[in-house]
Amino acid sequence: MDWLQNLLAPGASSLPSTIILYAFVIAAGVWLGKLKVGGISLGVTFVLFVGLLMGHFGYIVNPDVLHFVREFGLILFIFSIGLQVGPSFFSSFKRGGVVLNGLAALTIALNVVIVLAIFYIDGNTSITALVGVMSGAVTNTPGLGAAQQAILQVMPQNYNATEEMAMGYAAAYPLGVVGIITAMFLVRALFRVKMDKEVEAIEAEKEAAQQKPLILTYEVTNPLIDGKNMMQLHDIVNCDFVVSRLQDKDGNIFIPNSQTVVHKGDKLYTVLSANDEERFKSVIGPELDIDWESNPGPVVSRRILITKTEYNGVTLGSLKLRHGYSLNATRVNRAGIDLLASPDLRLQMGDRITVVGQLEDIRRLAEKLGNSVKRLNEPNMFTLFAGIFLGIIVGSIPIAFPGISVPMKLGMAGGPLVVAILLSRFGYKLKLVTYTSSAASLLMREIGICLFLASVGIAAGANFASTVFNYTGMWWVIWGFIITFVPLVVVGSIARGVYKINMLTVMGLFGGSMTDPPALAFANNSTGNDAPAVAYSTVYPLTMFLRIVAAQVLVLALAS
Repeated sequence: MDWLQNLLAPGASSLPSTIILYAFVIAAGVWLGKLKVGGISLGVTFVLFVGLLMGHFGYIVNPDVLHFVREFGLILFIFSIGLQVGPSFFSSFKRGGVVLNGLAALTIALNVVIVLAIFYIDGNTSITALVGVMSGAVTNTPGLGAAQQAILQVMPQNYNATEEMAMGYAAAYPLGVVGIITAMFLVRALFRVKMDKEVEAIEAEKEAAQQKPLILTYEVTNPLIDGKNMMQLHDIVNCDFVVSRLQDKDGNIFIPNSQTVVHKGDKLYTVLSANDEERFKSVIGPELDIDWESNPGPVVSRRILITKTEYNGVTLGSLKLRHGYSLNATRVNRAGIDLLASPDLRLQMGDRITVVGQLEDIRRLAEKLGNSVKRLNEPNMFTLFAGIFLGIIVGSIPIAFPGISVPMKLGMAGGPLVVAILLSRFGYKLKLVTYTSSAASLLMREIGICLFLASVGIAAGANFASTVFNYTGMWWVIWGFIITFVPLVVVGSIARGVYKINMLTVMGLFGGSMTDPPALAFANNSTGNDAPAVAYSTVYPLTMFLRIVAAQVLVLALAS
C-alpha cells in the first residue's frame, strides 16, 4: 500500500498528491460551507479554513505550484466578476460611485490610523509586523508583496523583516475574512435590515434605471392628431415609443411605418417607457384592455436571439427592420431585463429582440441574426485569454509617484479586473464577443475562488498555530481583527445611516474596500443578486491602488 501512502501522506508534494489535496480541500470546504448555524452559512469561504487545517497537519504543495494556482484562481474569479458587472459599472459609478469610492477611501484611512495608533501606543510591535498584520486584516496580498519589496529597498538583505510581515499576514488573514462578514451582520442588526426588502428595492431601482418598457393599447380620440403620420406623432408626443400594430375602425390589423396616417378610432398597440405613459395618454387618448394575441390577424409577435458575432455592438436602427423585412422591433431583452427598442440601442450577443410582422419575414430575420441557442453555449475562449493577457500587462505597469522609491502596480488582480470591465463594456468596438452564459460564468467564478482560497489556506496552515497561539501572535490576531472590524462598522454605519445606501451595495462596498474575494462570494451567495458585485467592482480599482500605496508608505516612512 506504499502507493496509497505516497498519495495521501502529509508531506507528499508530487503532482497526483497535489491534485488530490486540492480536490479534498475544495470538496470538503464547499460541503461544510453549506451547513447553516443559526440560519447562516459561510459558503465557499469555508474552503480557506479546511486549507488551514490541512496545512497545519503537514500537507504541503510545491511553492511554485501553489503560487501559480493561487494567482491563476484569483485571476479567473476577478476576470469573471469584471465581465459580469462591466456593462453596469459605468452607469453605477454615475449614480453613486463617487460616494462609494469616498467611503472606501475612508475605510483605508481608518485602517492606517489604527495601525499608527497601535505602533505608537503599544511600542513593542514593529511597523513591519503591523504592515503584515494590516495586509492580512484587509486580505490584500498585493499590498503585502509591495511592502516586502519596499522593505528590501530600505534594508537590503533583511529577509527577517519580510518573513515577519508574512507571519503577521498569516495570523490576521483568517479573522480578516471573519471580521468582514461579522461587520456585515452587525450593520444589518444595528439598522434592522430585512434582506428580502433590500433585494426588492435594488431590483426596483435596476428596473427604473433601465426604464423597463410598458406594453399598452391606446384608442385615438384626440381630433388634433387625426390625419397625422407616425413621424409627426413622434414629434408631437416628444418621447420614445414603438407602435408595433395598428387596428383601424374596420378591424384591419397591420404594421405601421413612419408614413402611416393615424385616424380617430384607431387602436395602437404601443411599447413605451413607464415615465412617458401619462404624456402619451394625454396626447393620444384613453388606454384600452385588448388581447392582441387572441385577435386573428396577419401579423404575429416572436422573439429572435442574436447569436452571430457580426451583429455584436451594432445599433438596432442599422438593421433596417421596417424597410428590409417589413417588421417592427418593440423591445430587446438583455439578461432578463426588457429594454425599449430605440434605434440607437447597441445590440449584444445573447440579446432577444421582440419583433412583429409576417411569419415569413420573421423567419428571414431570424436566419440573418442566428437565433441559435447552441451557438451561445460555445465559450468565447479567445476573449477570455486575450483579456487575461492584457490584464496581466496592465497590472504590471509601474506607476511612479514623487517621494516614493518603489513604483506602484495594480497587480495580477487589479489589472485583469480593469481590462474585464473595459472589454465587457467596449469590446464590441474591437469586434470581441464578451457574452458568456450564466452557467459558464458561474463555473469559472467558483473554480477561481475555490483554487485561491485553498491555496491561501494550505500556505498559511503550516505556521498558523505556532504563530497565533503564543503571546505575540495573540496580539497580532487581536490587532488584525480591530483593523478589520472597527473601520467597517464605522463606514457601514455612515453608508446606511447617512447616505441610506442599500445593504446589498454596502456588502459589496465592504468586500471591495477590503479587496476580499471571499467576502464578495459570501455576499453574492447570501443575497442571490449581483448588486454586491457591482459595488465591489466600483471601488476595487481605486482601493487596490490605495492599499498598495498605504502599505509601502508606512514601511518607507517608519521602518528603520
